[in-house]
Amino acid sequence: MKTFYSDFPLDLDLNQKSIFLAGPTPRSLSVKSWRPEALEILEELNYDGQVIVPERKVKQEHIDYITQVEWENYGTENCKILVFWIPRNIETMPAFTTNVEFGRYADSLRTFYGRPDGSPKNRYLDWLYKKFHTNKIHNNLKELLENVCLTLT
Repeated sequence: MKTFYSDFPLDLDLNQKSIFLAGPTPRSLSVKSWRPEALEILEELNYDGQVIVPERKVKQEHIDYITQVEWENYGTENCKILVFWIPRNIETMPAFTTNVEFGRYADSLRTFYGRPDGSPKNRYLDWLYKKFHTNKIHNNLKELLENVCLTLT
């Protein structure tokens, strides 16, 4: 598995499988990200493709916003699969940008979506996803990633 973090160039091989891990990003170093768990699960599943992680490997509080969103835009536009996992927390990971990104790709067949039970303010996203997809809305990150890996084989 080859992992790309946003503080490094995104040199994707466009002929290979790739997953973009879309969803809320902690805005503070004191808040734990969900993405390390996703990477562990992909390793357990023996996923051998590329993973695009829109977070910095070297954590820092302040980043250049335009550089970050340009990097993410390239990743979302060029990945094979967009995985939206939305463990929204209004206080620490409100996912406002995620809402816009989800709306942008909700009707794409490349989009897979899930959120934990009880994650607030996802009812509209659930409705929108169901409007365009027959895929299950997953409430378990491992099951979501298993479904994605099956699709990519």
